[in-house]
Amino acid sequence: MLSIQNISKNFGGIKAVNNVSLKIKRGSITGLIGPNGAGKSTLFNIIAGNLPSDSGNIILEEEDITHCPSHELFDKGLLRTFQIAHEFSKLTVLENLMVVPGSQTGEKLIGAWFNHSKVKSEEIIIRKKALEVIEFLKLDHLTHELAGNLSGGQKKLLELGRTMMVDAKLVLLDEVGAGVNRTLLKDISSTIMRLNKERGYTFCMIEHDIDFISELCDWVVVMAEGKVLTQGNIEEIKNNETVIEAYLGRAK
Repeated sequence: MLSIQNISKNFGGIKAVNNVSLKIKRGSITGLIGPNGAGKSTLFNIIAGNLPSDSGNIILEEEDITHCPSHELFDKGLLRTFQIAHEFSKLTVLENLMVVPGSQTGEKLIGAWFNHSKVKSEEIIIRKKALEVIEFLKLDHLTHELAGNLSGGQKKLLELGRTMMVDAKLVLLDEVGAGVNRTLLKDISSTIMRLNKERGYTFCMIEHDIDFISELCDWVVVMAEGKVLTQGNIEEIKNNETVIEAYLGRAK
């Protein structure tokens, strides 16, 4: 589904991403792991259109998206979440979901003024979908709660809910489990698996929790010092001596 071809990014004399190539299979959940400073988040920012690469190409479903801005990638079904959730804190959970779909008639002043009936009909459809997403996420009890009042884990679930409002094809998850208690982590894991199995979402996730990666991921890519160190299934990764030395650490 996604092909990363020889992507590089330098910051001054530092090679944050150094000639990285990898593929993400349609319908898979791919893990991206590595020590801090390995280049994982920089690579995500390049894929998501938040940062230009210095060289290389990114192909999504046979289309070159190398220099596509994030809003165009949004329309193509490529979305990302963030390690620190980016909710609209003064809007409710329901409202946070309803603002997601693009090109709503009411977004333009002329539409809001002169096409009230269309704005209203769109709002009814979007509201219905948002309520279905909230039910899917098991956040019914928080429908009208301000998003800023949610716990860290609930905000991560809300970010996943946003991807559901536009039927995303490929979602980049940036440490979705970071700072989340174990109970909510199970809910997030279950949601990711359901979206993958029931709705055909493809995921690529940066994560440091190896148990979380083991539970979810079909394939794992390990980065270190801006390069792909190795890749394989989780058992191959856990037993790889180079990975143990570079990332997991050796027992003393």
